Amino acid sequence: MSRPHDARPRDARRHGRDRRARVIHPLPGRPRIEGEPPTVAVIGGGIAGLSAATALAERGVRVTLYEREPHLGGRVAGRPVTLADGTPATMSRGFHAFFRQYYNLRGLLRRTDPGLERLTPLPDYPLRHSSGLCDSFRHVPRTPPWSALAFAALSPTFRLRDLWGMNPAAALPLLDVTTRDVHARLDHVSAHDFLAAIGFPAAARHLAFEVFSRSFFADPRRLSAAEMALMFHIYFLGSSEGLLFDVPDEPYPQALWDPLAQYLTDLRAELRTATPVEAVHPDPSGGCRVVTGAGARRHDAAVLALDTGGLRALAEASPRLCDSAWRAQVARLETAPPFLVSRLWLDRPVAAHRPGFLGTSGYGSLDNVSVVSRWEGEAGRWAARTGGEVVELHAYALTGDAAHDVEEKRLRAHLHQVYPETRTARIVSAHHEWRADCPLFAVGGYAHRPTVRTCDPRVVVAGDLVRTGLPVALMERAATSGFLAANALLERWGVRGQRLWTVPDQGRSFLLRAAAARYGRPPAPAAADTAHAAP
Repeated sequence: MSRPHDARPRDARRHGRDRRARVIHPLPGRPRIEGEPPTVAVIGGGIAGLSAATALAERGVRVTLYEREPHLGGRVAGRPVTLADGTPATMSRGFHAFFRQYYNLRGLLRRTDPGLERLTPLPDYPLRHSSGLCDSFRHVPRTPPWSALAFAALSPTFRLRDLWGMNPAAALPLLDVTTRDVHARLDHVSAHDFLAAIGFPAAARHLAFEVFSRSFFADPRRLSAAEMALMFHIYFLGSSEGLLFDVPDEPYPQALWDPLAQYLTDLRAELRTATPVEAVHPDPSGGCRVVTGAGARRHDAAVLALDTGGLRALAEASPRLCDSAWRAQVARLETAPPFLVSRLWLDRPVAAHRPGFLGTSGYGSLDNVSVVSRWEGEAGRWAARTGGEVVELHAYALTGDAAHDVEEKRLRAHLHQVYPETRTARIVSAHHEWRADCPLFAVGGYAHRPTVRTCDPRVVVAGDLVRTGLPVALMERAATSGFLAANALLERWGVRGQRLWTVPDQGRSFLLRAAAARYGRPPAPAAADTAHAAP
C-alpha cells in the first residue's frame, strides 16, 4: 500500500527547492483512515482534481473522480488525432512551462516519476518584439534581488535615459509583495495602468511584463495588478529558482496523466471519464448526492475542482449547494477571453538556431512559438522520419467574435514574420484548439473568488481560480489548492494531510521591503478599470 508522498528528490541541484522555500505543515493526525473508509467525489480531472484525488486515495479514502472529458489533465490535457499522412499523433491544449517553483505540482508528478526523468529542461525563456528587440533570461542570476536588477541592466529595453522618467514610488510595491495584503493594495488597479504609472519604458512594458501578464490569458488592461505583482514575486524577488523550467518529453497523456491514472487505480480510486456532473445536492444522511446522466450517487464529501464555467453551471444547477451567498459569489466569477492553439506539422525544419520556445510581442495576436519537435518525443520522431518540424502557435485573449479560420491564417502569417524560413514550408497537417475556460483575474475581482473551504464542511473547492492566500499561480495554484482541499477533508477524519511548499510569502530583502513600506505609493485606479473596460 502506498504511503503519503513527502520524500525529497535526490537530484537536489536540478529538482530540489530553494533553501528558503516555505513549508506548510498539515495538522497532526493519523497517517491513514482506520476502519470503513469515507467516500469522496472529486469533480474535475485537471491538475487540481488529480492532486486532491491523489492525497485522499493515498490515505485510504475511497475516491471517485468524475471528469466530463474522455481524458484527464484539464487544460494540460491531450487528445489523439490522425495527421493527413495517416500518422497517429497527440493534440494538446498548448505549451506549459513547468517552472522549478512549482513544488507541489512537481511533487504530484513524482508519484510516478520520482526523479522527474520525464521532464526535460529548456535552457532559456527568450522574448522577441517585432521592433527587433530581444530579451533573454539565460544569463540573469537567480538570487533576489540581483535577479531583477540584472534583468534590467542586461535588457536592451531598459536604457539609461529611460530610467530618469520612471516613478520609483509607484514601482516600490513590486519590491514588497506579501501574500497577506498584495490584493488589498493592488487589486483595484489593472496590470496595464500599474506599469504605466511606474513609467517603465514602453519596450520593456510590452516585451517583458505584458508577455507574462498575458500568460494569464487576459489582456493586461483587465488583469488585476495584484496578480501580476504576485507573479513578479514568485519568479524574481521571492524565489531563487529564477525562470528555469522544464517540459514533458512526451505528450501530456503519456508523460503525466496515464501513469498517474494507473497510480490512482492501484489505490482503488474509480476514474469516471466522459462523465459530466449535472448537480450536487446535500444528502439527508450528511453526505452529498452527485447527479450524472446515469443517476445520483451518494458520497460523504465532494471536491469541486472545476473550471470557472463549470463551477458556475454546477452552482446554478444545485440550488441547495452550500448557501445563497456562496452561490452568488460563484455566479460572479468571470472567464478569460478565448485563446487559440495551432499545431502545425511542416514538411521542413525551422532554422537550427531557433529556440524551443519563444515569447513574442508586437506580432498581432501571436503570443509565443514552440518548436515542439525539439523536446517532445512523439513530435521529434515524426520530424526525424519525415525531415519536417512540429511547431505550435498560441494566441491569448482573442475577441469573442473572432472568426476561427481568419485567426488561424493570421497566426501562420505572424509565424512567417518571426521565422521567415517557414514561408516556404508546406503544412502536412494542422490541428487547432479554441477554448474559453480560463479564469479571469479581473480588476477588483479577488474578493469574489471562492476559497478552498466553504460554509459546508462536506464541500471544498480547488482550482487555479481559488484564493489560497499563498504565493502560487497558474498550474501550481491548481495543484496546491487540490492538496489543500484534500487536507481540509482529511482534518474532519483525524488524518494528517499533505505537506506543502511555496516560495517565501514576502520579499527576501529587508532593505527593499523597508523602502517599499516607507515610500511605496500604489497608483489609483483608472476610469477604464473601474468600468472593467473590454480589451
